[in-house]
Amino acid sequence: MNCVSLYTHLNIKQPWYTPTPISQPNNHNTPATASEEGLLKLSGFHCQHLARALLCRATTMSEQESLRCSSARNRGGVQRVEGKLRASVEKGDYYEAHQMYRTLFFRYMSQAKHAEARELMYNGALLFFSYNQQNSAADLSMLVLEVFEKSETKVDDEVLECLAKLFSRMDPNSPERVAFVSRALKWSTGGSGKLGHPKLHQLLAVTLWKEQNYSESRYHFLHSSDGEGCAQMLVEYSAARGYRSEIDMFVAQAVLQFLCLKNKNSASVVFSTYTEKHPSIEKGPPFVQPLLNFIWFLLLAVDGGKLTVFTVLCEQYQPSLKRDPMYNEYLDRIGQVFFGVPPKQSPSYGGLLGNLLNSLMGSGEEDDGAEEAQEDSSPIELD
Repeated sequence: MNCVSLYTHLNIKQPWYTPTPISQPNNHNTPATASEEGLLKLSGFHCQHLARALLCRATTMSEQESLRCSSARNRGGVQRVEGKLRASVEKGDYYEAHQMYRTLFFRYMSQAKHAEARELMYNGALLFFSYNQQNSAADLSMLVLEVFEKSETKVDDEVLECLAKLFSRMDPNSPERVAFVSRALKWSTGGSGKLGHPKLHQLLAVTLWKEQNYSESRYHFLHSSDGEGCAQMLVEYSAARGYRSEIDMFVAQAVLQFLCLKNKNSASVVFSTYTEKHPSIEKGPPFVQPLLNFIWFLLLAVDGGKLTVFTVLCEQYQPSLKRDPMYNEYLDRIGQVFFGVPPKQSPSYGGLLGNLLNSLMGSGEEDDGAEEAQEDSSPIELD
């Protein structure tokens, strides 16, 4: 097989010049012409190039094989260590196993073996949870977060689902759970001070919903983009904890808060889904409950963006809006966000209630920077 055939067989790119075959080879004993000598030299050049290409390919394949072997060894090493630690936990040596996990964590992190550290801590946390060792499991869960923080792990669905799974296994009443979710939300937005990744909020909301912690679930749904899930949770919440006379108030509050957070799409979805699926609400619009009619008109007004329509609407439905003193506060914010209403120039509220209202509604948007900060931190700290 000649050099050119080898190039084709091995799928190696040939040099920029391929000599043209000689149509009548020189079979006599006469000296080669200058052009023939040039072709012979080029042929030698091709063979040298082929040799170098083969050497490079062999080196690359060797390096790849070495990396695969190294990865397999590391994986095998982690599995062996996990087997020993699992045996310790199964024997009830929880403290010793916990300390060994921590020792291995710091060893892996010092060697920049972030993937190994993450896998070991995550599986260890789930193992401790399965033996109801809440403190040890929560500690390893925090170490999983530390890996994400220090390795600058990319935020994606798989990572967020891992965090949500750890959260779901924690004791709902433990202070460690509060610390974990706060840190996880901060990490999920790059420590920017925003309220957390919407997908993580949605996963947390579903977990809390399953635990029937409806108020906390609502908070996280409001900071997600899952209007439909929020509505279904509110239907259950209303049936389980609310009075029949309040069925309209459950969804009204959610819609107003979504609008304050500038999430018009989720506000529309939560309203339509709630009114369709709630067994005690007759099909509309129009609805029997005036407050539901107000919310329906409000969503249409937000789409239209006409201040006069918004103003008349709020005036006409004041009897319904007086059912909750916060409604008008929400509407002030909605007027600023969607209709260009300037903020009220009123003195700040005083006392404990004043501090709460100021934190809920935000105080002072005198410049663009303040408005941007308001957008990031939310005008409402939802309970």
